[in-house]
Amino acid sequence: MARSLSSRPQLSDEVAAHLREAIMSGALQPGQFVRLDAVAAELGVSVTPVREALLALRGEDMVELEPRRGFVVSPLSRRDVKDMFGLQADLAAQLVGRAAERITDEQLAHVERVAAELAAAAGHQELSTLEYEFHRLINKAAGSRKLARFLDMATRYTPARVYTGDPEWRVQVVADHAAILDALRARDVGAAREAVFRHVKDGERRLLRHLDAVGMWPTR
Repeated sequence: MARSLSSRPQLSDEVAAHLREAIMSGALQPGQFVRLDAVAAELGVSVTPVREALLALRGEDMVELEPRRGFVVSPLSRRDVKDMFGLQADLAAQLVGRAAERITDEQLAHVERVAAELAAAAGHQELSTLEYEFHRLINKAAGSRKLARFLDMATRYTPARVYTGDPEWRVQVVADHAAILDALRARDVGAAREAVFRHVKDGERRLLRHLDAVGMWPTR
């Protein structure tokens, strides 16, 4: 059962994040109508923040509004997913390259601590918060606020639970972080960019495999 959001601030943002994840994970698929009352009941909120969330998602081309019928999930193709991850990979590579040149010993030690916490938790805990924090610290060290903001906007379309529920990913992410850290320690811009690029593209491969499995794409 989904946790209630009734006591959380900025409910419409929370609802939008929930629906965004549902769409990108294939729980809601293109052409499917989103029932406001059902979402509200699931999340323990009124229909108002659900409607606000759907209007925001309409601006992101995640849903469309059909007159007198309601909100329907927008078309989403394999190419769309590849485009999203291609953008993420390019932005993340630029940021980690800059971080490799600028990161201080104190900042690097902080990233290492988060990586160690994630490695220790990989077998038995939710990892999405630690994974986000690892990359947030690196992006902050890059000293490029606007570029980091664009990456943050792009990564909101990555359905975290698809990954944290994948035992293979939980092992791979530890190895990926180790490779990124090695490059940062060496201040090796090229190696840092390559390690992050591989990490993001691995996420693309895993999500496409998941979406294939849940029947996201129309059969021909």
